[in-house]
Amino acid sequence: MNHPPTSSTSSEARTAAIDFNGRTILVTGASGGIGAATVRQLTSAGAKVIASARTLDSLAALCDETGAQPLAFDLTDEDGIRDAIEGLDLWGVVNCGGFGGEIATPQDTDIDVFDKVISINARGALLVIKYAVPSMIRQGNGGAIVNVSSQASLVALPGHISYGSSKAALDNITRVSALELGKHNIRVNSVNPTVVMTPMSAWYWGKPEIEGPFLDQMPLGRWATVEEIAAPIVFLLSDAASMITGVSLPIDGGYSNR
Repeated sequence: MNHPPTSSTSSEARTAAIDFNGRTILVTGASGGIGAATVRQLTSAGAKVIASARTLDSLAALCDETGAQPLAFDLTDEDGIRDAIEGLDLWGVVNCGGFGGEIATPQDTDIDVFDKVISINARGALLVIKYAVPSMIRQGNGGAIVNVSSQASLVALPGHISYGSSKAALDNITRVSALELGKHNIRVNSVNPTVVMTPMSAWYWGKPEIEGPFLDQMPLGRWATVEEIAAPIVFLLSDAASMITGVSLPIDGGYSNR
């Protein structure tokens, strides 16, 4: 007669599954809250992490703390991305670099801001994939990519015409990349977080007239922490998610299902 595994056995299995065993993973946007939390969790799980941002200075403290390797490049600069990434033997990528842009209606949007948001959030992520994938294929060990999208790609949010559009484009980049790269055993997924309440986001989401009505519609009724976003990213990169590709995973307290 078969018996279900004990809690200790299940725990050991989960721990073994989230072990990157020295695999090299690039994390863009590592100077931000979600990116930094992802770097911490990946290094704790045995990954060799390359942490990237626009400047090396913004990465110094994180890399001293975690042992991650710093790398600087600008997500709007194709030549810079190619030069930085082409020589790396990567197993995985986390596209976490992004730009929030503005809060504006379609009729009031600044099209230059729209172009910048698209350039960083969608075009920049695609360029990272473009130049990371050839070495992943050449090594023949498969791999995994996680794109950090947003709940703004799944539901319409007031004022999010630029940001939501860029993240919807990123979700499609995820799906098409998953389709194209599956034959190389490279999985591609997105996570779609709700707001993480940081000083940068508080200027808008912390307003009582914005925060209260929004959280009233969310089943869990609270903002996310950076650790709560990083953990599913690490899971989707890991062998525990070996049959998952092409998904956009909401991490939004149930908001998009309301």
